[in-house]
Amino acid sequence: MPTRELPYPVFDADNHLYEPEEALTKYLPKEYRGAIEYVQIRGRTKIAVRGQISEYIPNPTFEVVARPGAQEDYFKHGNPEGKSYREIIGEPMRSVPAFREPGPRLELMNEQGIQRTLMFPTLASLLEERMRDDPELTHVVVHALNQWMHEVWSFNYKDRIFTTPVITLPIVDKAIEELEWCLERGARAILIRPAPAYGLRGPRSFALEEFDPFWKRVQESGVVVGFHSSDSGYERHAGDWEGKQREFQPFKPQAFRQIGQWRAIEDAVASLICHGCLSRFPDLKIATIENGAAWVAPLLEKLADVHKKMPQAFQENPVEQMRRLIHVSPFIEDDMAALADLLGVDRVLFGSDYPHPEGKADPVTYVDDLASFSDADKAKVMGGNLSRLLPV
Repeated sequence: MPTRELPYPVFDADNHLYEPEEALTKYLPKEYRGAIEYVQIRGRTKIAVRGQISEYIPNPTFEVVARPGAQEDYFKHGNPEGKSYREIIGEPMRSVPAFREPGPRLELMNEQGIQRTLMFPTLASLLEERMRDDPELTHVVVHALNQWMHEVWSFNYKDRIFTTPVITLPIVDKAIEELEWCLERGARAILIRPAPAYGLRGPRSFALEEFDPFWKRVQESGVVVGFHSSDSGYERHAGDWEGKQREFQPFKPQAFRQIGQWRAIEDAVASLICHGCLSRFPDLKIATIENGAAWVAPLLEKLADVHKKMPQAFQENPVEQMRRLIHVSPFIEDDMAALADLLGVDRVLFGSDYPHPEGKADPVTYVDDLASFSDADKAKVMGGNLSRLLPV
């Protein structure tokens, strides 16, 4: 039984599945088989992308994982004792079927009191950055992952689990083709990396007019766009400051690299506004997931300042536009009431990040962080707002 019964439906904006090895390899065309490999290094399985071993996710098989919510206290109260990551997360656990398959996951959701959820892949977050100089390969590998997700999870499991296919944007025509493939198979939400799109001529913003055919189709379909935290490539700039170009390792203490960790989502949302995409497509359904809320107030201040100085650069007030169109799923340590004051309570989405260690061990207890909200506003945050974006 759930730890408590809430008097309204709960729609979690941020759940995750753990991919097995075949998720990235089963549907890779023969000529691309070597692009993704699992290799043994000193007795441990690692993932290699085009022959380069990645430590971005230390255990890419997910056979053994950190316990859900293991870092909840760390993120809420800090780490005054300076404990190591291993000390914070404690003993790991073996993956259970609910992390791997939709049927057992639905049973777990029933136990947790969760009616519906968006379901994001986990390993997918490292792919695009490691293939940025090969747009064709990026599209091939992402499609292979989407094929596996559709086969195992489907994109709409019993109108309760909405698994998000990845849409990569290097080549616009191929992005539209992938979107259509996913829509035909019932996708109701998609995952886009908050980062420039790396095309044949290098990187550029996905909010430029070149991408309008893609956004036009997204708007027509009504699909929810989830800009989910991923490896967005910003670590290369941090490496410039540290005098070394190394792969970002999120589970190791790297203090300087944490300072600008939300630049990617701030730039992504700023580009949607400043490059006019949201003015050209005002009915897009945009949600930022697992990017927290620390970037929201600074971006609103910057947009207000730029608009004051050069209003002719905008088709409408950018602050009002952001408050109208951008939905945010905050972290458990964020000030929920302050975010609701900034954007309006209708733009705040509950996301537990289950079963990741950074999130909630018991997702429904998120409501405890909404103590200052009215019952009506709690109902909006815990599910009503997302149900408006993705009606069932």
